[in-house]
Amino acid sequence: MAIDSLDLALKAFGAPIYVYHEIVHNQYVVRTFRDQGAVFVDSLEEVPEGSTLLFSAHGVSPAIREQARLRRLNAIDATCPLVTKVHLEAIRFAKDGYKILLIGHDGHDEVIGTLGEAPEAIVLVEDEADVERLEFPPEARLAYLTQTTLSVDDAGRIIAALRKRFPQITSPPKEDICYATQNRQEAVRELSDAADAVIVLGSQNSSNSQRLRELAREKGRQAFLVDGPQDLNVGDFSRGMTVLITAGASAPESVVRETVDWLIEHFDATVTTSTIREEKVSFPLPKPLRGFAKTARG
Repeated sequence: MAIDSLDLALKAFGAPIYVYHEIVHNQYVVRTFRDQGAVFVDSLEEVPEGSTLLFSAHGVSPAIREQARLRRLNAIDATCPLVTKVHLEAIRFAKDGYKILLIGHDGHDEVIGTLGEAPEAIVLVEDEADVERLEFPPEARLAYLTQTTLSVDDAGRIIAALRKRFPQITSPPKEDICYATQNRQEAVRELSDAADAVIVLGSQNSSNSQRLRELAREKGRQAFLVDGPQDLNVGDFSRGMTVLITAGASAPESVVRETVDWLIEHFDATVTTSTIREEKVSFPLPKPLRGFAKTARG
């Protein structure tokens, strides 16, 4: 949805379209859009007043939304609805007087946005060691939330540690980890036993892609996290190997196909597709783009 939103915004409003942070954490996607006139910024001071601005899939804090309003920016919100769900949960828990323990990675765009919703009520927890350092009285009202792109296993261990130390802790109504993240982790867990090596297509700053590589390595497999086949080394593979290819949630299908073609070209590979979960979820476009999308798509 976020990628479609930026594509439509460029067609509807023309370049430049400013994007607060990378639209998704995938360098292939970012380079492609940069070539088309998208400008990725880390500060709204870089955006001329009155310009069109897209909020990335990872979401932003209320302070950024207010800054965009004050600069009279035409802001289009392409935040993933699953991230928005976490933001709304943070707001609700904070209003109800809970101290929120946010399980996530310090500095990640999504975590920064969620922290901004209720900074006085949220404590970031990155690992089980952080859990041991927490100090709350027995009567404290506690709740936990998670970054949507975490390792399911890692999050589970941290949640178990929280529940052990604070039995009264409240969970979100539904788990926060993205279905696409969970599905890919499940696929790597189930399929890597039959592979000699695993290629994960994704960028180094993609949290969910990093988790896939870590999971493959935990299974004892060679694992390569690359943006595309141009980053692979022929010497790392040989005929007769079984190679599992998977991809981060925002990696384009075209890159997957190029990687398969690279293995066929260099090793005369045969290809088998395995499906662990069918994904049929879709999210609506931001309201400012829906009318143009209907016109553009006929």
